[in-house]
Amino acid sequence: MAHVSAAERRPQLIKAAIDLMTREGVAAGSTRAIAAELGVAQATVHYTFGTKADLYRAVLERLTDDLTARVERATPEDAGFEETIAALAHASWRTVREEPTRYRLLTELSMLALRTPGLSEAYEGYYRGVGEVTARLVSEAAARAGYELAQPAETIARFFLAGFDGLTLQRLYAPDEFSEDVGLRVLVSATLALAGGRLEPAEMPTGRRVAG
Repeated sequence: MAHVSAAERRPQLIKAAIDLMTREGVAAGSTRAIAAELGVAQATVHYTFGTKADLYRAVLERLTDDLTARVERATPEDAGFEETIAALAHASWRTVREEPTRYRLLTELSMLALRTPGLSEAYEGYYRGVGEVTARLVSEAAARAGYELAQPAETIARFFLAGFDGLTLQRLYAPDEFSEDVGLRVLVSATLALAGGRLEPAEMPTGRRVAG
């Protein structure tokens, strides 16, 4: 059998891991099962990635790159600010509807990352990367349209992603297309209002007073 270098084997194993865990869940993603999915020896996985956490980190990176690339490709480059934000939201939501199993896999990996040393940093990197891409798209759209942002692009991006993550979880576990459509449109309106200074952050109490 011809020798396959680690550089060539790496993307094959990442795809095998994604295919297996998308189909059967993260719990099924042992190095033995991933190796069997590709038809190679288990030692090949460890030789290529070192540990299972390293492989899972690569899976997160691939999922991040694929999803953000799709959104970036669908974002118009010659539209106004509000139209661009609406298109960004629509393109992001389309990936949820078209590839729900990948978002389910991301959700499972995020829960696993909370309690897995070495993987939590990978998930932080994933979320930071998504936030940076979203902030960049917001900033570029504002600059292109001559639109003055009332809040930093990073703040607007985090606000949008917080709402989008909530809608995604509801889609995965309690789907309701009518409510999802309304929720997405309201999220876009609120994001635009925050960006334009029409939505002011509320004052929050600094602490509860205890009677006594």
